[in-house]
Amino acid sequence: MESIQTQIVVVGGGPGGYAAAFYAADKGKKVILVEQEPHLGGTCLRVGCIPSKALLHAGKMIHEAKESANRGITFGEPKLELAKLREWKRSVVAKLAGGVATIAKARGVQVLHGRGHFENSTTLRVETEAGQQFINYEQAIIAVGSKSAMPKAFDLGNPRIMTSTEALEVEEVPQDLLIVGGGYIGMELGTVYAALGSRVVVVEALPSILAGADPDLVRPVAKYAEKAFREVRLNTKVAKMATAGKQIKVIFEGGKEELYDRVLVSVGRVPNCSDLGLESTKVKRDDKGFIKVNPRQQTDDPNIYAIGDVVGGALLAHKAAREARVAIEVIAGDYSEFTDIIIPAVVFTDPEVAWCGLTEAEAKAKNIPVEVAKFPWSASGRALSFDRTDGLTKLIVDPETERVLGVGICGHGAGELISEGVLAIEMGATVRDIALCIHPHPTLSETIMEAAEVFYGHSTHTFTRKKA
Repeated sequence: MESIQTQIVVVGGGPGGYAAAFYAADKGKKVILVEQEPHLGGTCLRVGCIPSKALLHAGKMIHEAKESANRGITFGEPKLELAKLREWKRSVVAKLAGGVATIAKARGVQVLHGRGHFENSTTLRVETEAGQQFINYEQAIIAVGSKSAMPKAFDLGNPRIMTSTEALEVEEVPQDLLIVGGGYIGMELGTVYAALGSRVVVVEALPSILAGADPDLVRPVAKYAEKAFREVRLNTKVAKMATAGKQIKVIFEGGKEELYDRVLVSVGRVPNCSDLGLESTKVKRDDKGFIKVNPRQQTDDPNIYAIGDVVGGALLAHKAAREARVAIEVIAGDYSEFTDIIIPAVVFTDPEVAWCGLTEAEAKAKNIPVEVAKFPWSASGRALSFDRTDGLTKLIVDPETERVLGVGICGHGAGELISEGVLAIEMGATVRDIALCIHPHPTLSETIMEAAEVFYGHSTHTFTRKKA
C-alpha cells in the first residue's frame, strides 16, 4: 500500500490527542489522527471521566430522593433498570464521541482507525481492518494514554475482578463489593455502587483515602463514606485473591479471608507504551515506563513529542489538553513550555473535593510559610438551602505578599467552583483582590470571597479575629 505523507501524525485520539490534532489543523498543518478504537475520545470519554460522571449523577438522584423526606417530600423506593441505565450512559458517550468525529471532519483532520507502530523516527505503520497503512511524517505526537494497573496477584482472568473499565459497564449490582484502593477512582465508583445498592468495602494501604488532598478537605468525604459504605479500612493490604465458586475469596495481609461478589481493583494506572515500536526510535522511558519529555513536550527523538498520561505526572484530561497546545505551539515555532502551570484536581465523590496550586500539606512538607483562611459551609445560606453544609472553602496565602498560592474546596459542586481559584493563582491575585470582588448572593461562589474576608478578620457570615 502506498505511504501517506503528512506534516503531523497524532497517535491516540483521547482528550490530549484530538486537542493536538485540532489545534494543529487550526494552525494550517496537515494532520492525521490515529486511534485504535472505533470511536474517538480515549479513556476519558469512552470508559472514564464521562461515563463515571453520568453514573454519579444517577446515584446522586437516588440519594437526593431518599434525603428529601427531611423536607417533607417523599418518593417511593427507587426502581433500578440496569439495561436502561447502561443505555442512557452509552447515549451520553455516543453523543460526545460523535461530536468529536464531526469536529475532526470540519477541521479537515484525517482520522485513521488502527493500531499505530513506529517503524522509525519518521514512519508510522498502522494496522487497520483493511491491512497495513504507512504514514511518513515530519513530527509525531504520542498521546496513547494509560490503563488501569492490575497486579499479577489479582489477575485471575475472572470477570468478577474488575478494573474501572468493567465497573463502568454496570453489568450487575453486586451485593458485596470490595474496592481495592481509596484513591479518586475507587471512591467515585464506590459512591456509585453504594447508591445503586451494593454493600461497599474500601481497603486502602495508606493511612488516608484520597492521598494528595488536604485532610480537612477529605474529612467530609470520609464521614459520608462511613454512612454510605459498609466499611472503609485504612492501612490495609490485600495479599492475593482466588476464585470461590461465584464469588472471589480475598486474602488480606495477616491472613484474614473474606468473600465478595465482585472486586474492583483501583490501585493506579500504567502508560500504554507496549507494542508501540518505541525501540525503533530515540524515545526514552523512565523506570515506571512513562515517556521522558522536556517542558516543551519533546522526547529524546527530535521528531517525536509526547503528551498526556503517557508522560506521567497528573493523569488528567485537562492536563493532556494543555500539553497538546504546548506541543503544537513548539512545532509551529512559537515559544511555549509546560512550566509553572496550575492544574486543578477534582474528585467527584459526595461531597466533591477540588484543589489547585499549593496544598496545606505540601507547604508543611516543604517548610513554605503560609497562612490559611477557611470558610465553613455551615455559614453559607446557599449550602443550608439544600442541606449540604458539610463543605469547606480555604485559601493558602503567602503571608508576605498576600498572594493566593492555593485553593481547596470540599462540598457540593466543588469542581465547578475551583476554576476561580485557578484564575486567581495564574493571575497572581492577592487575597484582597478576591475579597473586593462582589460575588452574587446567595451562591456557593460567595464562600471563596468570604474565605478571603476571613483572612482579614471581617467575614460577614462567620466570626473571626481581625488580623493585626
